[in-house]
Amino acid sequence: MRMDFPPDCQDLLHRQSGIISRRQAVSCRIAADAINNQLRTGRWQRLQTGVYATFTGTPSRDAELWAVVLRAGAGAALSHQTAAELHGMADDRGRTIHVTVPATRHPAPIRGAIIHLAGRLDWARHPVMTPPRTRVEDTVVDLTQAAASFDDAFGWLCRSVGRRLTTAARLQAALDARPKVRWRAGLTAALGDLGSGVTSGLELRYVRDVERGHGMPPARRQAKVVLGLRTRYVDNLYEDAGLAVELDGQVAHSIEDRWADMHRDNAHATAGLITLRYNWADVTLRPCLVAGQVGQVLRQRGTAVRLRRCGPHCTVQKAGSS
Repeated sequence: MRMDFPPDCQDLLHRQSGIISRRQAVSCRIAADAINNQLRTGRWQRLQTGVYATFTGTPSRDAELWAVVLRAGAGAALSHQTAAELHGMADDRGRTIHVTVPATRHPAPIRGAIIHLAGRLDWARHPVMTPPRTRVEDTVVDLTQAAASFDDAFGWLCRSVGRRLTTAARLQAALDARPKVRWRAGLTAALGDLGSGVTSGLELRYVRDVERGHGMPPARRQAKVVLGLRTRYVDNLYEDAGLAVELDGQVAHSIEDRWADMHRDNAHATAGLITLRYNWADVTLRPCLVAGQVGQVLRQRGTAVRLRRCGPHCTVQKAGSS
């Protein structure tokens, strides 16, 4: 027999994708015997200890997330990669669900989940979004601290700002609120660069290793260029010299991408704009060569540039700079 839920319980089930905890069910005046009968007859299914799906069939992703949050207990919030998925920062759905609980509690292991502890979860948890999750900014900071490298950490900053989910200033505020942060100085510097238009790890390396490392003047990042009726954006624009430096992080370009790049470069040339293109290997393995070439073009086009050596093994003079 199908169970008739009280109105308040129906509202709860609607909000929680059909998932309910035993404690919630009892609060909704559903007797323990009735709960057990639903489970015994297969009308309900147990997703976690003390947490049930009030339907048959395969649970949805939201139902699985609700089951973990309810099993984690009061004040819990989805976090890390799972919160990133919900906020639209993660392109792939992870099988493991990440959930954070207040640091004062130590819940038992949860099937299919990784449990994190946080001392300021009341602030980090989003006030209205469901299933409960950490705010975008706190999610990003959590992910930077779990990252295997600084480049991976910077990638999360880029993704959140590039997708217009937050701003560099709000991320900095979240970073400042944490007493202990790995790579604090580097993340703070990276957020400053993000605020000036840097949008990828490759662009950060160009700014750090090519420009700053060799004393080059700063370019405008993601600069708008209007050519006739079309508006284009270039990664780095040295406006006075009419020089665009484009960066490509892809290992290989498709034929369509190569044609698009060529047409873009041709259009730039008609407006007197020279384009230099560099890939990941150029910027990361040969930054001195890149700096020498960019510096030489800048000087040829009237910009006073005197590059400096970035270190004892710098090859910038061999690249044609003084």
